[in-house]
Amino acid sequence: MMQRRQWLHASAALGCGALGLSVGQTSAWAQGMVSGRLRSLSEMLAPWRQGAAPVRQAVHLQLPLLADNGHLVPLSVRVDSPMTEADHVQEIVLVSQRNPVERMATFHVGPWSGRAEVSTRVRLAGSQMVLALARMSDGRCCYDLADVIVTESACVDGS
Repeated sequence: MMQRRQWLHASAALGCGALGLSVGQTSAWAQGMVSGRLRSLSEMLAPWRQGAAPVRQAVHLQLPLLADNGHLVPLSVRVDSPMTEADHVQEIVLVSQRNPVERMATFHVGPWSGRAEVSTRVRLAGSQMVLALARMSDGRCCYDLADVIVTESACVDGS
């Protein structure tokens, strides 16, 4: 005799099979997330092109080359800026090449911050390139890239 859970799982699998999906992909598919697809650099930079093209300068991104666990990968970003009223960083954005949600974090900074530096830990869905963008007060957008090899992935379920 089939238990209720087995019946529900079989019914969900049958319904998803008719749509061409696996049961584990339904929530990610419903939210428009596609984990595992590597975005190109131009795809990662496209949302940030407002007027001028982003340039690779002034931003220093540090990640370990090898991360044993994709759930807590340490990351730090430093932006060369005098952080004065006339010339400062407005925001720092972390973008993932492979995660289901492309934008991992946004940090709002300004002259009151004293310096444009952030350190955090991020979740990564496998080996990929991470992009750090800095939007400057004069409208420029600068970035830096870092590759990281992740042995145990996180974010594979669309969360």
